[in-house]
Amino acid sequence: MVTKAYFFDAYGTLFDVHSAVRAHADAIGPDAAQVSEIWRQKQLEFTWTRTLMGRYRDFWELTQEALDHAFAKVPSANTAPRKALLDAYFALDAFDEVADVLAKLKAKGAVLGILSNGSTPMLEAAVKSAGIGEHVDHVISVDRIEKFKALPEVYQMVLDDTGLAAGDISFQSSNRWDIAGAHAFGFKTVWINRGGQPDEYSDLPPDRIVNDLTALL
Repeated sequence: MVTKAYFFDAYGTLFDVHSAVRAHADAIGPDAAQVSEIWRQKQLEFTWTRTLMGRYRDFWELTQEALDHAFAKVPSANTAPRKALLDAYFALDAFDEVADVLAKLKAKGAVLGILSNGSTPMLEAAVKSAGIGEHVDHVISVDRIEKFKALPEVYQMVLDDTGLAAGDISFQSSNRWDIAGAHAFGFKTVWINRGGQPDEYSDLPPDRIVNDLTALL
């Protein structure tokens, strides 16, 4: 089937989640990279466990809790930049190719969208900061249903908003578990494997594995 729409995960796919800590690494200290890794992992873990428990809290609240956990795990890190780190999440760096790829896909007539665990204010701020708003037709947050990926109900929102069939849509994510969920739902899937990570979920394979978004052109 012809791809009519491209939907993207936000964090790690369009926006560099580690750019917040990099911007304040000197202030945090020599263990800044460890803080960043723990922050991201806990942020994701909290979404999974909250969904399993049926105890939703929006992504912004979980992001704050995950950062506090990271600081607790790395007591050598300076916590003074906490507010600056959280503020930075509303203006994360977009990966270098993002704006150009989105513009070119849009020029070809494709529908473009974001499907993210991020809260609506976080996503709107990140899109504005990256200057990609003119290219994006849909910004869909799980806030609407108060459930996180990789539940099928999350991916269903794309069909509800576009009126398209699952096979019309290519879904891009840097998170292999997200690709597995999207594949199970019926989307075409492209794993943006920026870090060259080993594959997972062999029974739910991506249609393509690429290094960055330029491979979509």
